[in-house]
Amino acid sequence: MEELKRVAAREAVDRYVRSGMVVGLGTGTTASWAVRRIGERLVEGSLSGVRGVPTSEYTAALARECGVPLVSLSESRPELTIDGADEIAPDLSVIKGRGGALLREKIVAAASRRGVVIVADGSKQVSLLGNGPLPVEVEPFGWETTAEALSELGCAPELRRVKTQPFVTDGGHYTLDCRFPGIPDPAGLACKIKRVPGALECGLFVGLARAAVIATPEGVEVLEAP
Repeated sequence: MEELKRVAAREAVDRYVRSGMVVGLGTGTTASWAVRRIGERLVEGSLSGVRGVPTSEYTAALARECGVPLVSLSESRPELTIDGADEIAPDLSVIKGRGGALLREKIVAAASRRGVVIVADGSKQVSLLGNGPLPVEVEPFGWETTAEALSELGCAPELRRVKTQPFVTDGGHYTLDCRFPGIPDPAGLACKIKRVPGALECGLFVGLARAAVIATPEGVEVLEAP
């Protein structure tokens, strides 16, 4: 599985990243392979002038280690973002955020001029989103009432924890993992979640992915939005 992630990330970087670009750098195991590939190509000289906007402190540290120069969103907007996904629907709507960097990932994705290139192995493809939990990043203050309000949308929210303590994002927020029986209308559900006080952002990325590069044992498939 790790090799498939590496193959997908390599293909995405080689296909979409060009010299001089500012690239959003996603968070997670698959996205980390994309960061490494950009670093490799900068070292070998097949890419030059590429700079990255990291979506987490972990990704920022990895980029520095790999020799990828970093900039902030206040300095430059990304041309595109390369990131992984937890679930990928046929229309390229995706669920992200199980890696814990949801809010920053969506901020960088929305700021990217050409959207997001998703990298994944074939296990992430689903016919309907909602096979696993939908992460919702929430304000710690009053998170219990936020969870109650989210449950009224038809899910079972669970506070993400590390051992006995709440998991805290880089932005200082909590994450509620919300299990829905299925998500037939991702855009509609995302709007409803955003109306819940305390819900800062959800892991439904709708209309942001321009392409998905998916590696399977049979080869690499590239899906592009119309």
